[in-house]
Amino acid sequence: MNRTAKKILAVVIVLLVVFGWFVTIWGIPGVMDPIKDKIKLGLDIKGGVYAVLEADTSDVKDDDLAQTMEQTKEVINNRVDQMGLAEPTVTVEGQNRIRVELPGAEDSTEAINTIGQTAQLEFRLANKSLIMTGEAIKDAGIDKDTQHGGYKVILEFTKDGRKAFEQGTRDALSGMVKSSYPSEDNVSDKAIVILLDDEIISAPEVNEVIASDSCEITQNSGFQEEDASKLAALIRGGALPVNLEVISSSTQTATIGMDALTMSLIAGLIGLILVFLIMLLGYRIMGVAADIALLMYVVLMALAMAAMGSVLTLPGIAGIILSVGMAVDANVVIFSRIREEIVGGKSVEIATQTGFKRAMSTVIDSQVTTLIAAVVLYQMGTSSVKGFAWTLMIGIIISIFTAVVVTNLYLSLFAGSKKFGQPGFFRIKKDGTTTFDIKKKFSFLKKRKVWYTIAVVIIAIGIGTFFIRGFNFGIDFTGGSMLQLDMGKQVDLTKVESVLEDNGVDMSKGSIVYAGKDNTQIIIRTTDTLSANESKAAADKVGEAFGVDEPEILASELFGASVGKELRNNALKAIVIAALCMLVYIRIRFSEWKFGVAAIIALLHDVLMLLTFYLVFGVTVNNPFIAAILTVVGYSINDTIVVFDRIRENKKYMRGVSRLDMIDTSINQTLGRSIMTSVTTLVVMIPLYIITGPAIREFTLPLMVGVFVGCLSSIFIASPVFHDLTTFVENRRKKYKGTKKHKKKNTYEGIKKAKQENDGAIV
Repeated sequence: MNRTAKKILAVVIVLLVVFGWFVTIWGIPGVMDPIKDKIKLGLDIKGGVYAVLEADTSDVKDDDLAQTMEQTKEVINNRVDQMGLAEPTVTVEGQNRIRVELPGAEDSTEAINTIGQTAQLEFRLANKSLIMTGEAIKDAGIDKDTQHGGYKVILEFTKDGRKAFEQGTRDALSGMVKSSYPSEDNVSDKAIVILLDDEIISAPEVNEVIASDSCEITQNSGFQEEDASKLAALIRGGALPVNLEVISSSTQTATIGMDALTMSLIAGLIGLILVFLIMLLGYRIMGVAADIALLMYVVLMALAMAAMGSVLTLPGIAGIILSVGMAVDANVVIFSRIREEIVGGKSVEIATQTGFKRAMSTVIDSQVTTLIAAVVLYQMGTSSVKGFAWTLMIGIIISIFTAVVVTNLYLSLFAGSKKFGQPGFFRIKKDGTTTFDIKKKFSFLKKRKVWYTIAVVIIAIGIGTFFIRGFNFGIDFTGGSMLQLDMGKQVDLTKVESVLEDNGVDMSKGSIVYAGKDNTQIIIRTTDTLSANESKAAADKVGEAFGVDEPEILASELFGASVGKELRNNALKAIVIAALCMLVYIRIRFSEWKFGVAAIIALLHDVLMLLTFYLVFGVTVNNPFIAAILTVVGYSINDTIVVFDRIRENKKYMRGVSRLDMIDTSINQTLGRSIMTSVTTLVVMIPLYIITGPAIREFTLPLMVGVFVGCLSSIFIASPVFHDLTTFVENRRKKYKGTKKHKKKNTYEGIKKAKQENDGAIV
């Protein structure tokens, strides 16, 4: 692409960015709504109820399990549709669970009771007199309707059902029955009305007395296959109900969610502005290119979320903001390489081209390894963690695009400009050094035993704490309930605990804390798994004790013990799977298994350090813990890959230098980048932690610790371990080769001696 075309494209991108931001926030009046309004909001933002119900399938054969769960799903779908809620979802999870999400539902007790009760299938005459219940149905299926075209529904009766249905058809044809249903229901006097939970699902008219084990339901134009299958499933569901137990549920009011969303967006905007300023101060004209790319990143992120129908959750916002830090990292890697090329004596234009090309492999490798962690996180996590992982994945992909396309475009234009293509605009001083450069060269590897010792001591403290008191597991892992109540005034927490204990709620391992403005809200956590009715009763008792008439339940959660066990198992599986995937990727990309092993050891160090943080400071281990661990794994690998990439490169160009000095040089060359990336990522997350509420803080606190630990491990653990591992392998190889030569020599001497003895000749 020639320079003129690049200039035109650069102007177009700026205009698109401005237009994109305008459309995202305000839209075009009378033409299109703001993009931000097209992004679907999760239940934790717009309010609603979700529940995970586990079916008792002990009496269901393995071959029939999938069909039974599909029948149950159709029954619940039918009930949910009657609630009149916007965009409810009912999905089968695993083999025997159903997740129900009800946006806008306000009464969690009523909603959960409605979707959880056993289905009631009834067959009635047009005058509403009962013929039989769903117990009289043996099976229901579909077949092609050769007479009317399309499909028909076939019902099979039990022995008692056959008799009851025969009498019902006789009564329907007797002429003595008059419809009691409203005219809009279109129920004929000769109809047999099929109801599920008192709602009409079909009302076929009887043509003749049916005295057989089965009957057919047809219509003049024939059923569509989908309609026939749905009706058959609903009838089977009523005939073959399964008991459902609520093992996990959550209720969130829109007020709390929207407040948290507002605070999160403000925090994100503050973080973004700080990053803009840091990039401008640190990289000057290159920072301008980075800021344009970041502005484009935000627009593309909003478009992607809206176009893909992605659901934005509060943890998802944390994922987006974290991915901003990752986007900055790609730019920092590129800028660092460009400045090195300029310092090395190349012109700004040539240095920009060379530096960008050399940085690309590092950018791709570092981002892909983090992407691997995000993919595993999405596959293994629950709904809130999936939201975090999904936005992180989208963010990483977009950040790679903006760095490769947008940043590169503006850098090439600035570098080729007479005005801006001067070293000073690229933060290069007149003496040839870079600004914000760390001039002192550190000997990291010479003191590696000190770093190892410090790491071992800290991890040992964590292990000791584990055996003394263990983890502070939240109700997500242990099973239990959470209630957030608006009392309208500040109340005595000790008295609240006493009231709960007096009413049978175990608070021995629970907690009660203040929340909300002026501490007028309380958050109650208990290891008791309280049903929706029990939670409502507990809230009423607390309100009664303080003279509050029915305190508002702002949020509630329930986690069964089985859910907690699965979360723990999934966390372990996720870490193992992510580590193995990364090991394979690193082995392929770096062609040396020692890089991969050193990276995994550094990962293990980071995970153990984060676990130690949870243990020593008693941080609650809950659902976001999985996201925190895996994101730390991904971030740490990102940083380690940057250092390893420089080591791999320097191995080619520093052949006369000892490996220890070569690795130290590589770490020093990437030290500024490691610090800058960590600072910009932390700058994005700190406002998020300070301004937002508990839901976001649960994600950001361990991530902040993880970013810090990940930066340290790439410098003080990963690279020294690679050196020691390489040295160990080389020494073993030398020892082996020496032994092999020694054996060959001994064998040769033995052959000579034997030959001399045999023929008496001197050889």
